[in-house]
Amino acid sequence: MPRYPDHLSGQGPDNPFPGIKVLERRLGREIPHRLGSNEGLDMPHRALRKHFGDAMVEHVYCYGDAEALGIRRRLADQQGIPLEALLVDAGADSLIALALRGLTPPETPVVSSAGTYPTFGYFARGQGCRLVEVAYEEGPGRLAPNLDALVRAAHREQAGLVYLANPDNPTGHLHGDEAIRRLRERLPADCWLLLDEAYHDFRKDADSPFAAEVLPGVVRLRTLSKAHGLAGLRVGYAIAEPETLAVLMKVRIHYAVSTLSQAAAEVVLDHPEETRTHIDAVLARRERLAKHFEGLGAKVLPSATNFLCLQLPDADLAKRIHGELLEAGSLIARPAHPDLGHVLRITAVEDALKPGRLTALEAALR
Repeated sequence: MPRYPDHLSGQGPDNPFPGIKVLERRLGREIPHRLGSNEGLDMPHRALRKHFGDAMVEHVYCYGDAEALGIRRRLADQQGIPLEALLVDAGADSLIALALRGLTPPETPVVSSAGTYPTFGYFARGQGCRLVEVAYEEGPGRLAPNLDALVRAAHREQAGLVYLANPDNPTGHLHGDEAIRRLRERLPADCWLLLDEAYHDFRKDADSPFAAEVLPGVVRLRTLSKAHGLAGLRVGYAIAEPETLAVLMKVRIHYAVSTLSQAAAEVVLDHPEETRTHIDAVLARRERLAKHFEGLGAKVLPSATNFLCLQLPDADLAKRIHGELLEAGSLIARPAHPDLGHVLRITAVEDALKPGRLTALEAALR
């Protein structure tokens, strides 16, 4: 089992501001008079009311529930995840930073794929960790994180943490459940696995029993930004053993998720049929895009996400196409990492299917 950093292994540090919602639950009764929170409760907010309406303004006066219990209860009920194994924070990005801050002291070696979601490397360097990158496994129709290489690097470097996006960003590749189990088993016993599942909802087996499992030595990250359409409100959640989450809570920002964000997330989670309809529409658009580009002779990688990834012959061509599209007002994604400079990522939004929207790319493929 991986160890926690020495400075977080004992008692404390304790959150000095758990908030009234947490205090009410501890006391078992409501505290109706907020006389010590210094929150600007008497602000009339005439401008906000005029612009957004009274209903929204009611969510801006007070600090949010530091434990985001309403969101956690809904996730637990809908996905079968134990309530005590859930932690809500300001998006998956914030959770990546939180996991690094809570589990990897400075100078810890951490391992990831070279060209995967770059925010991990950004935060790892900011934490003072030593980032070790391994190449993707690439072949005809395949561009996937190399699990064998990740395991070898973790042992060779005596890594404290391995990061894996699954499904992967930017390639869309999905490693199956048993591959993830084997990965955890093959890693050093004292190495954490940070499993970024930001695109989990777009998996065909998103509701499998494995999806709700709490895996020892693993922190799983998910988000409401993609399938639930709440990217601007910053809501994500981690799934891990309760003792691991307790350590992360020692270094977490008290009110990371605003009252408004929590209220909006609860409303969306209360209407799962809308999310399901959205996911189905995204997958249908993704398949239409894939068939379109395959018809033009493009190498379209298999995707378990809300985007597709094109494998171009070389980085120079990908760079030129990316620039021409940007000049025409269309922004698609091209990874900054040189190892993946030859791929382009397109989100499966309706706008991408409009005639002429991707003319530069289509012309280069003909």
